[in-house]
Amino acid sequence: MITVEVVFALPTTATSLLVEVPVGTTAEQAVIKSGIIEKCPEIDANNLTLGIWNRTCKLNQEVKDGDRIEIYRPLIADPKDARRRRAEKAKEEGRANKITGGRPLNKA
Repeated sequence: MITVEVVFALPTTATSLLVEVPVGTTAEQAVIKSGIIEKCPEIDANNLTLGIWNRTCKLNQEVKDGDRIEIYRPLIADPKDARRRRAEKAKEEGRANKITGGRPLNKA
């Protein structure tokens, strides 16, 4: 048997559970065995995104003793869209060149 930690965090709280699983257990099996899905109704059990020590992993990846399995929440906003909106706003405010998107030249 090995011991792993299963973690799920919200902006205001975090749930962390230690669970003993047999050698050869997958990340998904460890999450299910921990019981965290029942404790945290915010978790979508049909659409899990997991990571081990801040690196995303596949659901069928075998866990090792001492691993920290993290359950990731879906993104609220697409990072590319957010970056595009910030760039457009900078152009409108004159903080960026309207053609290149770079910083405007200071003509002294």
